[in-house]
Amino acid sequence: MPSIETVLGRSQSQSIVLNHMKSRIHQKIRVVAGKPGLDGHDRGIKVVTRAMRDAGMEVIYLGMRLSVEQIADAAVDEDADVVAINFSAADHLLLAPLFFEALKKRDRLDDLLVVVGGIIPDEDIPVLKEMGVNQVFLPGTP
Repeated sequence: MPSIETVLGRSQSQSIVLNHMKSRIHQKIRVVAGKPGLDGHDRGIKVVTRAMRDAGMEVIYLGMRLSVEQIADAAVDEDADVVAINFSAADHLLLAPLFFEALKKRDRLDDLLVVVGGIIPDEDIPVLKEMGVNQVFLPGTP
């Protein structure tokens, strides 16, 4: 089985996620992953979730065309450590705040690691991080 470092790499852009995961290495990391909105491109998130599974994480892939409420509910119901959200339809600045509001309503805002990926302009990354996204992974991230 590949190590987390092998799957996620050791690039600086991934250090936040890697450090969080290493701190919980004695337990199986539980990841809830999904695609909110109407976009139907799911190859990227399927590649990432498979790599996470191969690294020993428990991954619950919810699918696509979900509401942020459905993803937040699953994060609570599944007692997730990490939520991975994929945006590919230029809706990240609309849906991310709604997702964080949904987490806040469920009292899970402060104890989840939230990572996002997809087609996200560089200038939007600081905005997402200010909202509470821990890390943004763009296409081609090692």
